[in-house]
Amino acid sequence: MSVIIMISQLILGLALLVFVHELGHFVAARIFKIRVPKFYLFFNPLFPIVCCKRINGKLRFRFFAKNLSDRVIEQDENGKPVLDENGKPKYISVDLDSLPADDWRKHPDVTEYGIGWLPLGGYCQIAGMIDETQSLDNMPSEPQPWEYRSKPAWQRLIVVLAGIIVNLVVGVLLFALVLGKYEKVYLPNAAITDGIYAYEAAREMGFKSGDKIISVNDKTPERFKDAIAQEIYFGSIVRVERDGKQIDVVIGDDSYELLKKQTRFIEASNYPPVIDSVVKDGAAYSAGLQKGDRILSINDTLPIPSSGLFRENIRRFPNQQIAITFIRATDTMQVELVPDSSGLMIFFKTPYELKPYSFGQTFIYGWHDALSSLKLNIKGLGKVISGKENPRESLSGPIAIAQIYGGVWDWHRFWFLTGLLSVILAFMNVLPIPGLDGGHALFVVVELITGKKVSDKVLQYAQMLGMVLLLLLMIFVIGNDIFKLFM
Repeated sequence: MSVIIMISQLILGLALLVFVHELGHFVAARIFKIRVPKFYLFFNPLFPIVCCKRINGKLRFRFFAKNLSDRVIEQDENGKPVLDENGKPKYISVDLDSLPADDWRKHPDVTEYGIGWLPLGGYCQIAGMIDETQSLDNMPSEPQPWEYRSKPAWQRLIVVLAGIIVNLVVGVLLFALVLGKYEKVYLPNAAITDGIYAYEAAREMGFKSGDKIISVNDKTPERFKDAIAQEIYFGSIVRVERDGKQIDVVIGDDSYELLKKQTRFIEASNYPPVIDSVVKDGAAYSAGLQKGDRILSINDTLPIPSSGLFRENIRRFPNQQIAITFIRATDTMQVELVPDSSGLMIFFKTPYELKPYSFGQTFIYGWHDALSSLKLNIKGLGKVISGKENPRESLSGPIAIAQIYGGVWDWHRFWFLTGLLSVILAFMNVLPIPGLDGGHALFVVVELITGKKVSDKVLQYAQMLGMVLLLLLMIFVIGNDIFKLFM
């Protein structure tokens, strides 16, 4: 069941992101009166699951119908293919008058909408654009007024960038949704009056428990989560107040390696260890610890002044009998218990007041979180390109993404990950790689700068190269996912 949930979340997330991405291209194309012959969610090699088209004001549907081309090989009077100067068959448009009345191809100015059976993407076929859906051979010899290639360069640039822009906007909106609907509140950095608790990894970087974070790279964080964001481990200067003085903690750009170990770094847990609740049936509950108890020490030799220190040290005694000294009301008491490998199921009382997000803040911080995620991915890709990171460890395909979604359907997690994927999709598509939106945009920008249009032949060869590269990348990431499953 968990596998089905993982796959379902992956397909739903990708469907939403592909749909809005292609919708961006579609709307931009229609604004500039460019025809869009087909708009498909998922790919439909050979046939789609379902497709529809409005003909003479009536919406018509087809299910599992064979794909039909609107271009055919030109034949001479003997019925033999006509060849071009390179010896390849020449293509011509289908004679619309010769088609039966119910043939959809008689209405090329109307968009065909459909859902394919291969959930690895989707496409918006834009008339006159050399991409994965059509080549130069499939186009009329002369550009038509309703084609992409006949439009001014600035309009073409908007069309190719529209999907990227929409994905970025959707990513911001989903981050805002997560903040406003699910998280609702945040911990202000200024509220951490006891300072941070620095775990061992953070202490090695130069932090000390009790430090109060003032700024990160000269920016004052409003939220505590921004003060300890993963971005700081890619190189930053964190200014802290320590014993009444301000000092800078310099974090090297290779500190991100520690993130792979899933270790604890910094928490707002330097406050006194006063128990707020104890999970029933756990070792602490069975030993009699209860709400209001303040822990003093472990085994009489390790004083516990903060909840962070307790969390860090209790894991050092898995399946060992220990003595915990605590104060209840005015009495000092002691109990013996045996914690398991996860420690003790105790929750401490947090003295800091959380602050609710205002409606406007959800969008402001949604934008902030989206950009932070984007920066992390750019830095991560930079590590891969520079050779500092192994691509097999850093690049993920659909199987790994499905595992990240998890086997339990949690809408909070689903929307957060989908928002993150939307931002990543926008970033990956803007890269100037042939076959991607960024590759198309690069050629248009060159035209805007030089005043000379790149030839259709060059565009076609670039598209072919890009598709080969993307296919190889897809084979690599999917193969890598499968390899990891059996490691």
